[in-house]
Amino acid sequence: MIFYRATHPAVIVVTFLCLLACRERKTDHKAIDRHALVTRHNVSLSMPDTLGALSVGNGEFAFTADVSGLQTFYEDYENGISLGTQTQWAWHSLPSHTKYTLDDVAVDYESCDGSKAPYAVQHKEGRAGDATEYLRANPHRLHLGLVRLLIEKNNGEQVKLSDLHNIQQQLDLWSGKIESSYEVEGHPVKVILYAHQQEDRIAARIESPLIAAGRLKVTLDFPYGKDCHVCPGYDWQSPDKHKSVLKDVSAQKASITRTLDSTQYFVHAGWDHGEIREAKPHHFELVPSQQKDAFEFTVLFSRQANNSGSDFKTTEQSSLQGWKDFWTRGGVIDFSACTDPRAKELERRVVLSQYLTKIQCAGSLPPQETGLTMNSWFGKFHLEMHWWHAAHFALWNRADLLEKSMPWYNAVRAEAQHTAQWQGYEGARWQKMTDPYGKESPSGVGAFIIWQQPHPIYFAELLYRHTPDRATLDKYKDLVFNTADFMVSFLRMKDGKYHLCHPLIPAQEIFKAAETDDPAYELQYWYYGIGVAQEWRRRLGMEENQQWNEVLKNLAPLQVDNHNFYLPNATTPSAYTDDQYRRDHPAVLGAYGFLPLNERLDTAVMNNTLTEILREWQWQTTWGWDYPLVAMTAARLNKPELALQALFMDVQKNTYLVNGHNYQDNRLRLYLPGNGGLLAAVAMMAAGWDGNTLPEPGFPKNGQWNVRWEGLKPMP
Repeated sequence: MIFYRATHPAVIVVTFLCLLACRERKTDHKAIDRHALVTRHNVSLSMPDTLGALSVGNGEFAFTADVSGLQTFYEDYENGISLGTQTQWAWHSLPSHTKYTLDDVAVDYESCDGSKAPYAVQHKEGRAGDATEYLRANPHRLHLGLVRLLIEKNNGEQVKLSDLHNIQQQLDLWSGKIESSYEVEGHPVKVILYAHQQEDRIAARIESPLIAAGRLKVTLDFPYGKDCHVCPGYDWQSPDKHKSVLKDVSAQKASITRTLDSTQYFVHAGWDHGEIREAKPHHFELVPSQQKDAFEFTVLFSRQANNSGSDFKTTEQSSLQGWKDFWTRGGVIDFSACTDPRAKELERRVVLSQYLTKIQCAGSLPPQETGLTMNSWFGKFHLEMHWWHAAHFALWNRADLLEKSMPWYNAVRAEAQHTAQWQGYEGARWQKMTDPYGKESPSGVGAFIIWQQPHPIYFAELLYRHTPDRATLDKYKDLVFNTADFMVSFLRMKDGKYHLCHPLIPAQEIFKAAETDDPAYELQYWYYGIGVAQEWRRRLGMEENQQWNEVLKNLAPLQVDNHNFYLPNATTPSAYTDDQYRRDHPAVLGAYGFLPLNERLDTAVMNNTLTEILREWQWQTTWGWDYPLVAMTAARLNKPELALQALFMDVQKNTYLVNGHNYQDNRLRLYLPGNGGLLAAVAMMAAGWDGNTLPEPGFPKNGQWNVRWEGLKPMP
């Protein structure tokens, strides 16, 4: 594999290799050595790399460490992969004397039939501007605190990142262990770090003669919340706005009560020897005894005040067992017998993406785009991205990890129903940018996005395919039917057809909300979602909804231009003759790739469309999930060479860093929809989709891809 350095010195970009065909065979009967497969992609660092920060976690909680093994040099990493300590439950709102609602930012927009509906859009001035700013930024996800090493040099100064020498750091994927070794002025330091798999807890063991010398301590530092758009999520400049109270101190444990306005949580520390001290407000030190060269401690972040205590060994065992259970179940793909030079890199990306999405995306809430590492869009999550984050879990036969976030939809369904009613529709209209409570965030774009709407139906169908019984149907039927009710209600009848009418913004977000009708991908997703909902009625023994049948029969067709290309929407006939439209997500491809074939779509026209988009597109404007999107379309069109070409497209936003993160740009240094999209695409390239008859249809058959796989599920 050939690499070169991009403009950012730590970004590794894989070159776009010439397309080499590979032959794949069916998996033989010899079981894949999963331990060997996973551990050959353990992440190793021998020098500081601020884009190479490593994380431990469990889906509800993640802790990201620098090369010291903890979060010692957090400032150095702020422009790389920042050092987060985040959970699904920790959120904060700035106090406000004014109660803002969506009515403060609402603007009426007219649809194609003359009806009007309010939309929560962004404003810059007056009360509406203040409301916009507050409602977008609150609540924001909290950084729960830094756990750092405080190492003193011979001259009394604190160690800097440049003082670490002979660095050897490794993430052992099979056990979830980060082991970091280095020297400070010739003195060795080793840190072993784990995350508990059922609790929001880390545990570390430190070995160094600097402990007995009294020159090494562990610090706990607590910030105020920060309402920043993309940032680590901490504010160190407001010590008077929050409280950190040390209490219940004993010989080997203590608790710290954290209060930030209306938010309260607890930090429970435990250690094997030494004591805890409050050095200054919000800064606490775990000081080991000076009789030993090793020190073990744990830190639990909790909503509960009770500190039951724990030790390093308990968390270590939890991590060892939890990760063994993860890797030994579900799907697996082995590329080791492939001779195509891209295979090793593809396998690395696949393995690391499984690790990252397990700790960052497999929680009780839909993930934010940067997971539990740092805040993006104030820490809120984008529901249109939920498919890219989590649908792959079901395809990799780990449907339970997708199902963990499904109760959230039912918990906030009343908010989605309120939005629909507010706008004059039926059913539940799912939010675009939202929070644990299902509140909509004002946006000049997000308010009009609609392609998140069918996702809950798609997820429910994946879960039914995994467990096709009455219990699954009963569990999700109301979610499916409420979602479909809005989809039908949102359509507008015109010229005997049902249309997706403005105001809307499609997945290719460059089109104006007030002027865009019938986007191709969304039309097909509407058809798929309503059709699946109807099938759920049949499975439940219910009569078919005749209005739904009427919609399915008369849904507006996809528009084709004079060159026999599918247009991205019905209102942009110049999409392939005016280059301003050849940018952003090539979402029209999702109509067949992301979605299965139906009678509404002509594969020859889609083939022409794919060829044209690959011929000319402003790929630097695309994002990490676009390359898997293209790959899925190519695979369904029986173009496996193009599918691989898409996965290795030589653009910056298709960069996968040493830790597996999908780098986008200097603002978004990680982007988990890219990782999840890769996993979805590779799974369908191997296991295929409903109706496919070819073995491993997404990989070429010319003798150089001997891909072996187990346990994957076909895509719908």
